[in-house]
Amino acid sequence: MGCDDHEISILITDDAHIQALNNTYRGIDKPTNVLAFPMQEGQFADISPGLLGDVVISCETAQQEADEANISLVERLSQLLIHGTLHLMGFDHETGVSDAKQMEDKSLELLRKIEPNKDLTFF
Repeated sequence: MGCDDHEISILITDDAHIQALNNTYRGIDKPTNVLAFPMQEGQFADISPGLLGDVVISCETAQQEADEANISLVERLSQLLIHGTLHLMGFDHETGVSDAKQMEDKSLELLRKIEPNKDLTFF
């Protein structure tokens, strides 16, 4: 997937694998829906300057969330891919109300471009 000459690696996995990653990299020993690993910051950012980063999605958690929201798995995967990609681009909903609003607005803008269901919200 290209993004202004940057690439994103996407891995769709299960709860066990994403739980292990979540524990290793965030110290949270439970599954999550999406993780983002930016490659444009830190000590090794110059190794692959075209790689924006990695987005890892748990298909199991995504399916549960899709069922709860009464949407399709594909729609939920779109939401999570956008969410993870925005994190790779520096958006962070956990740093404050205005940052969360900015990320929500951008999520909706992108979601409208790729999903035919115009009732689908950002999360």
